[in-house]
Amino acid sequence: MASTLSQLRGLRAKLLRRYDHRPLVSCLSGLYGCRWRRHQRRCTRPGDCCCNKLEGVSVALLVVTFCLTLVFLYFWGQAKNDYNDFDWFNFGNLGFWFPWSVVLLVIAAVFFTYVTVLMLLAVCLLSEGQKLYLHWSHKIGILVSLTFSIVATAVLSDLWSKEWTTLLLSFQVTAPYLHVGGVLLMTALAWPIALHFFRMSSRVRRGLVLGVYLSILWALYLVPLGLYSPCIKEDGTLGPAPALIGHRGAPMLAPENTVMSFEKAVEAGSEGLETDVTISVDGVPFLMHDHTLRRTTNIRQVFPNRTDTPAAMFTWAELEGLNAGAWFLSHNPFGTAGSLGADDRLQAAEQTVCSLQAFLQLAARTDKRVIFDLYRPPRGHPYRDTWIQRTLDVVQNESSIHSSQVLWLPSDLRALVQDIDPELQQTSGSRLPLEELQSNHIVTLNLHYSSMSTELTSEYAAANITTNLYVISQPWLFSLAWCAGVQSVTTNAPQLLSSMSSPLFLMSPDEYNLMWILSDLVSLVLIFIIFIFHWWRERRLAFCSSSEISLDNGSYSKFRTDLHLPVSSSGFPISCLPVHSLSRQTQLPVLLCSSTRSAQEQSPSVLPVCHHLNSGNQVLQ
Repeated sequence: MASTLSQLRGLRAKLLRRYDHRPLVSCLSGLYGCRWRRHQRRCTRPGDCCCNKLEGVSVALLVVTFCLTLVFLYFWGQAKNDYNDFDWFNFGNLGFWFPWSVVLLVIAAVFFTYVTVLMLLAVCLLSEGQKLYLHWSHKIGILVSLTFSIVATAVLSDLWSKEWTTLLLSFQVTAPYLHVGGVLLMTALAWPIALHFFRMSSRVRRGLVLGVYLSILWALYLVPLGLYSPCIKEDGTLGPAPALIGHRGAPMLAPENTVMSFEKAVEAGSEGLETDVTISVDGVPFLMHDHTLRRTTNIRQVFPNRTDTPAAMFTWAELEGLNAGAWFLSHNPFGTAGSLGADDRLQAAEQTVCSLQAFLQLAARTDKRVIFDLYRPPRGHPYRDTWIQRTLDVVQNESSIHSSQVLWLPSDLRALVQDIDPELQQTSGSRLPLEELQSNHIVTLNLHYSSMSTELTSEYAAANITTNLYVISQPWLFSLAWCAGVQSVTTNAPQLLSSMSSPLFLMSPDEYNLMWILSDLVSLVLIFIIFIFHWWRERRLAFCSSSEISLDNGSYSKFRTDLHLPVSSSGFPISCLPVHSLSRQTQLPVLLCSSTRSAQEQSPSVLPVCHHLNSGNQVLQ
C-alpha cells in the first residue's frame, strides 16, 4: 500500500513538472521565427497571452491562408478528371501546348505544404508554452500563398466555374472521411488550446477562445446529420456497373479519334464508342473534334498558310495526307505515352485522319454501340444544308452497322431523321421534361456528369430512358455514378475503370453510423480528459506555491516556488543552486534560484525546494 501511494505521489510530481525540451524548442523557434538562441525566446506565464497583437494578426492570417490553400488544393485535386480539357483550353488561347493543370497542382501543393508546416510549428510552440513570433520572411511567404490562392480561385471560378459542381459532387464520397479527419484535427488542437485557456487571466479572451473552439467542434460533430452519399447503401441494393463508352476511343493509349484509339478502347472493354463528326468540302464525313486541324494533325508542316482554316473546308484527299498521331507522342497529353511499347509507339506515329465510314465499320465488326456529335459545316460549304442527310446516307448505305447500334445525338431535324430511320436510338443532350422526351422518342440522355442525380436517374429509368454521363475518367467519380444507378458513362480511361470490381467508398448505413458516432465519442472523451488534466494541473501548480511541507523534527512553510523552472531527469530544477544556511530550529540546506549552475551539480542530499526569485526571504520557519 505504501509503495502504491509512493508511486502515485511520484506520478503526480512528474505531471506537475514543466519539462524544458530545449533542443526541440530551439528547433521550433528557429524554424518559425528564426530565434535559435535561448535568450531570444519567451515563455508564457499564467495570465499571459500566447502572443502580442501584431503576432496575433499574423497567426490569424496564417490560419486563413491555411484554410484557403487547403480549399484550393482540394478543389483542384478533385478537378483532375478535367485536366485534359483545361490544358487544351489553354492551347486554344495561347497557341502552344503545356501541362498547365499539373503545374498548377504542384504550385498549390507547395504553398499548402509550406503553410501547413508553419501551422504545425505554431501548434507545437503553443504546446510547449512558448510565445509566438513569426519571422518577417514567413509573413511575406504567407501573403504570397494567400494571394496565389485567392487569384487562382477567382480566375478558375470565372473561366472554369463548372468545376465547383465537381467539388460538391466529391463531397458525396469524401465527406465521411473528411469529417473524421476534421474531428481528429480538432482533438489534437485541444492540448494547446486547453493549456493556454487555463493560463489566461482575461475572461473575455477565455470565453472567445472556448466559444470559437466549441462552435467548430460541435459543428463537426453534427455535420453528418446533413450529409448525403449514394455510396452509403444497404447490402444487396447496388446495381450493375455502368457500361463504358470510349471517349474518342481510348485517348490515353492512342491518338484520339483514330482507328488505333478505337481498337484500344475495344480491347479495354468498352461497350460503346464516342466521336465527333464533320464533313469535308467534297462531302466525306470524317472524325475531328476541333474546328481546326492545328491540335491533332501536322497541318503546320503540310499547309502552313491554312492552319486556321476550318477542318470542314479541306477535301478528303488533303485530310488523308495529314498525320494525326505524331502530336500524341510529342505532347503526351495524359502523361501515358511513355508507357506504350515500341510497336504501339510506331503505330501511333503513323495514324491518319479517320473517316466516319471506317469508324462505323469497326463498330459493326466488334458489335459496339456508337454515339457522335455532328457539326454543321460553316457558311459557304456545299453541304451546309444537307449535312444531316449526308451523314444518314453513310450510316445506312456506306457501312454495315445496324441502325439500332447508333445513338443519334444531333437534335437538328430530329423528326425527319426519325421518319427516315425509326431504328436509330434517339438520344438527347439536354435534360428536358419527361413528357417532351417521350414525345420525341428519346431513349437515352447524354448529359455532363455535373447533372448526376440519383432521383432523376431513377425517374428516367422508370420511363425506360437510360442515362449516359460524360466525361468520367476518375475512379471516385465513376464510383459515384455507379452508386447513383447511371447506366453508362463516356470515359477517357476505359482501361482503368473496367478493372474496378466495386465502387470506392461503398459502405452500409450501419458502418457509416458506427464510424461517425465512434469517432465523435472518442474525440469528446479525449478532449474532456485533456481539459480536465490542464485544469487540475494549473490548479495544483497554483496551490503548491503556498503549500506546507512537514518534516520529522518540525515543519516549515515553503515560500512561493517557481514551478515553471525546467526540471532535470533527477527531479531537480535545472537552474537551482544550493546555499547552505542554518535556521533557528533545523540545519536544512536551502536552494536559491540561479542560472549559473545546472542541476547536475546538485548534491543528492539537497532538498529540491526552489526559493522564488521575487520573495527576497531565505529564512525557513
